[in-house]
Amino acid sequence: MLVPTAVMGGIALALLAIGLAQGKGQAIAGLKAGWEMMLGILPLLVFAFVIAGMIQVLLPQHLVAKWVGGESGMKGIFIGALAGAFAPGGPYVSLPIAIGLIRSGAGAGAMVAFLTGWSLWSVARLPMEVGILGWKLTLIRLVSTLIFPPIAGGIAHALFGHVKL
Repeated sequence: MLVPTAVMGGIALALLAIGLAQGKGQAIAGLKAGWEMMLGILPLLVFAFVIAGMIQVLLPQHLVAKWVGGESGMKGIFIGALAGAFAPGGPYVSLPIAIGLIRSGAGAGAMVAFLTGWSLWSVARLPMEVGILGWKLTLIRLVSTLIFPPIAGGIAHALFGHVKL
């Protein structure tokens, strides 16, 4: 995590320096906007990390390995894809859940299927999608993406199933 943190810190400092150099109040406005976003997202992040931690200590490793571990094969990949489809919220929730499952013994294929299912099949997003795009386009999109989470999970399992996550 050190390298991504350093990169993000460098970008933040560079943008802050640019805002300060322009001297038109952009730096203060940007800091205020960032602070407000952080206050809005922070409770969600805290709860997501509590969920991730609890997954690690409450789900027995042998159970996780059985259902979505590297040896679970296509069953684990399909379970991962479906779990991703029903995972609540955005990346602030789904990514900590994924890391909690990985630390509990989930395999690469199931977790790739989980993340791909979450991004393509998100059930929580469907009402807004139908409301904005309509049933027809939403259904076309769902049918068109139906095969991708299991395929992505299968590829990950075939190429990286032996890799300890």
